[in-house]
Amino acid sequence: MTEPTAKPAKQGKHARALRTVTLVSTFGGLLFGYDTGVINGALPYMQHDLGLTPLTEALVTSSLLFGAAIGAFSGGRLADRNGRRKMLLALAVIFLAGTLGCTLAPGTAVMVAARFVLGLAVGGASVIVPVYLAEMSPTARRGRIVTQNELMIVSGQLMAFVFNAIIGNTWGESAGVWRWMLVIATLPAIALWFGMLAMPESPRWLASMGSFGETLAVLQKVRSQEDARKEFDEVKALAVEDYKARMGSWRDLRTPWLRRVFVVGLGLAVVQQITGVNSIMYYGTQILTQAGFGTGTALVANIANGVISVLATFVGIWLLGRVGRRPMLITGQIGTTSALLLIGLFSLILPEGTARGFVILSLTVTFLAFQQGVISPVTWLMLSEIFPLKLRGLGMGISAFVLWIVNFLVGFSFPQLLAATGISNTFFVFVVLGVLAILFVRRYVPETRGLSLEELEGHFKQVPVGTRQPEPADAR
Repeated sequence: MTEPTAKPAKQGKHARALRTVTLVSTFGGLLFGYDTGVINGALPYMQHDLGLTPLTEALVTSSLLFGAAIGAFSGGRLADRNGRRKMLLALAVIFLAGTLGCTLAPGTAVMVAARFVLGLAVGGASVIVPVYLAEMSPTARRGRIVTQNELMIVSGQLMAFVFNAIIGNTWGESAGVWRWMLVIATLPAIALWFGMLAMPESPRWLASMGSFGETLAVLQKVRSQEDARKEFDEVKALAVEDYKARMGSWRDLRTPWLRRVFVVGLGLAVVQQITGVNSIMYYGTQILTQAGFGTGTALVANIANGVISVLATFVGIWLLGRVGRRPMLITGQIGTTSALLLIGLFSLILPEGTARGFVILSLTVTFLAFQQGVISPVTWLMLSEIFPLKLRGLGMGISAFVLWIVNFLVGFSFPQLLAATGISNTFFVFVVLGVLAILFVRRYVPETRGLSLEELEGHFKQVPVGTRQPEPADAR
């Protein structure tokens, strides 16, 4: 009689440990979201205090994105060498230093430099947090757990929009009000550092280093004894096979199947960004102001973009447990491209004013429902899944580097395109890119749902990436 009552208690302990790991590590995602979203409302006040022009405004915004590209590229390699946990601790320190630098910046040059430093942490977190979660997660729950990082990203953006609106509408006439918007990010940075002190290292990284005793010990903390032993045998078998070449390198891309997976990863990164999502997340207040709202009203209205992003991400997490990654991605691309087309058309047809402002707001909300509910969570999840163990840090790092470079190009060019061609023509450019993205996903992106990370590696070795593949039995 005592055995049945003891077992649920143990299962509950394992589940709580996994939930704690997920919550603490995704503070990196929260910081990612807040630091990329806060500029949306801070820019109008920076323009006055720092004397920003369209060019320097683009530099302030996109310097973080360029830093993120460097952070993503180096973060993956450093995480392969030093471990996921140690790198998340280092990122917490960089988040704190970068935030304080931005808050105290006396002029544009220091602001650009501090935003670059902050970007290093954002880019590193964009790579390391999804990989850490994927490697800590059981196969059946990997989709839900990894996409909780996306939920924290959009929650961070919503927090930024809310604080921007409150601070801007309450103290908007005060000099340096944007500094208070920025400094709030120090709190989750401190929480991430203290939290990760108590978190375990990724069991798959430990196995890749040959530390099999520690691998089993970590798995036993977040799995039942039976599941931990079964997963350990699978992880160990693959780690032993790759042990002599545990640090992947560019030479590995001579292998055709690895090269194909690598190209798909780069394509997913580009596809996620050429929707133009971050034109709305970074410049939403300016878009709504140009559409017909006043600055204060635009700050409040922009909260709707943050709210729909959070709600849509909940829906996306629910869908990932029931629908394949590939059809979700295609549906999301069709939805975002259609919304962008309508934004361009209505901006052309309707006269400037409050009515046009509400129409554009409703369409940006629709756009974000497809982007944040489908495209973004699927992209980050698949990037954390598709690369084999010895190339996971390198592959994720290079893919995220490309993602952030495209993000940088969008962030840098958008205000200048907007000033030169107007809102309609700017969004028509993203419509054309969206059509190209749909064609790429249909042709090259495989299905990954229902397979463990080790099974995926074996699957890609046997079946060429880019061919239609039958779905795993438990995904049908």
